[in-house]
Amino acid sequence: MQTIHDLETPSVLIDLDRMERNIARMQGYCDHYGLKFRPHIKTHKIPAIAKMQLAAGAVGIACQKLTEAQVFIDAGINDIQIPYNIVGPQKTARLADMSMYNRITVSADHPSVVRGLSEAAAAANGTIRVMVDLATEIERTGASPDEAIELAKQIDSDDHLHFAGVLVYPSYPSIRPRLQELLDGLHQAGIGVDSVSGGGTGAAFTAHEVPELTEIRVGTYIFNDWNTITAGWADVDDCAMTVMATVVSRPAENRAILDSGSKTLAADRVADGHGCILEYPDARIYKLNEEHAYVDLSACEDHPVIGERVQIVPVHTCVVSNLHNQLYGVRGETIEEVWEVGARGLVW
Repeated sequence: MQTIHDLETPSVLIDLDRMERNIARMQGYCDHYGLKFRPHIKTHKIPAIAKMQLAAGAVGIACQKLTEAQVFIDAGINDIQIPYNIVGPQKTARLADMSMYNRITVSADHPSVVRGLSEAAAAANGTIRVMVDLATEIERTGASPDEAIELAKQIDSDDHLHFAGVLVYPSYPSIRPRLQELLDGLHQAGIGVDSVSGGGTGAAFTAHEVPELTEIRVGTYIFNDWNTITAGWADVDDCAMTVMATVVSRPAENRAILDSGSKTLAADRVADGHGCILEYPDARIYKLNEEHAYVDLSACEDHPVIGERVQIVPVHTCVVSNLHNQLYGVRGETIEEVWEVGARGLVW
C-alpha cells in the first residue's frame, strides 16, 4: 500500500474522512429541510466522486460547460444542470444532441439566448430544458423579474423548449423579494415552475430561509479551501484538500521557496496570501511565480529546512483540481484512491 511519502511533489491530497463528512453534512442539511441537492462537480471534475455524492442522496449534478458535462454522461450520469448561457451554433447543436438521450437543463437570461436554443432544438427535432436566470447582487448573469417573466413566456410557448423553472446564484435570503416577484408573475401568467434552484457554498446553510427554493447547487463544500475558511463558512478541520509541496530553497533567514507556484496552487489569493501552510500557520505565501511559492517566515518561531514537505490549504480548490491530472484520496498517510481528473481543462 502506497503512502503519501511515495508521492512526488507537488501533489494534491484529499482527506477521505473529511470529504465523506462534508458530503454527509450537506446532504443531511438538505434532507432535513426537504431540499433536493445537486452538487456542482466543477470543484472536483471526477465522475467517481460525483457517484459518491449521488449515492449519498443527490438528485443529479451541475456542470458548468458542455464538454465537462459530456465526461459525466459518458460515466453514466444523465441528470445534469448546466447553469450557464449556451451560445453559438456549435455549442447549441452539441447541447441539442446531448439532450436527446439525457436530462440536460440549461439557463438563459436574454431572448437571443432562448432563440439560439430553440433553433438548435428544432434542427434536431428535439426539446431542450431551459430555466430563467434571475439577476442577483453579484451582478454577473441574470435578468430582472420582469425580463425573466417575458423569457419564461418565450420558452413556454416554444414547441422545442421546456420551461424548467428559475435559477438563482447566489441564493442568499436577500434575494427573496425579487424571487417572490418573479414567481408571482409566473403564477399570474399561468406558467408552472418545475424547480427553483439556488446555489453557492456561502448561501447553502441559509437555504431554509428561502422557502421558495426546491433545490440547491453547491460545489466547494466537498473539499473547502482558504476562501471558505476566511469567509467563515468552514474550519480548517473541514478542509479535505491540501497540496503537498517541498521546500526547495532557503535563500534568506525569513524566506522559503516551495515547488508549488501558480501552476500548482492557482493565482487566487485572499488578503493574507495564497493559502495556509498547516505545519507553519504563521507563515505567509505572499507571492507565486509559475513554479515557485514565496513564503515569509518572519512571524514563525520554527523554520522549515530544505527538503522538508509541507501541506497547504489552497485558496480556491476548484481551480487547483483543474490544474492537476490526478488527486490522491488518503486516510492518514495511506493512499486509498488515485483519481484521474476526468474533466480537467474542459472549459468549452
